Parts: sequence; C-alpha cells; structure tokens
Amino acid sequence: MAVGWSRDEAVQDQIDATVASAVQLAKSRLPEGQSLTHCEECDLEIPEARRRAVPGVRLCVKCQSEREKRQKTVAFYNRRGSKDSQLK
Repeated sequence: MAVGWSRDEAVQDQIDATVASAVQLAKSRLPEGQSLTHCEECDLEIPEARRRAVPGVRLCVKCQSEREKRQKTVAFYNRRGSKDSQLK
C-alpha cells in the first residue's frame, strides 16, 4: 500500500524498474563475439567446454574469478528496511 500522492502500483513499479536495471547491467557485462582459445591475461588454454558454454569468453576461470573479486559491486536500494520505516 503506497501512501501520499503515489498511486497504489508505484512501489511495484519501482521494484520492477530496479530489477530491469539490474538485468540490463548484467547483460551488458556478458562477453560477445568469438571465444579465445587462450586466456588474454595468463595465456593458458581455455577449455573447449568453457568456450562453448560462454560465447565470447576471453579469460580462463581463475583469471575471471580474480577480476570479479576486484570489481566494485553496485549497491541497489535496500528493499528490506526496518519494520518502523514501513509503518510510516
């Protein structure tokens, strides 16, 4: 139930927009094009199964994992909030 001047579906619209934004961000991070046969960072061979599973793969699993650890995580809205904030 929305309060104030918002219509009843405004909260769900905001949730839908946040989810759509997160999906779009995730899709933009997917590799594209031809997969490499060797990792562009460590030059080890990328297994055939990985190249078939992830089109456009450029890194081996180890290098990809290390890169993901270094990436800053995007923080979205905290939808859980405290119970008091939901009772206003």
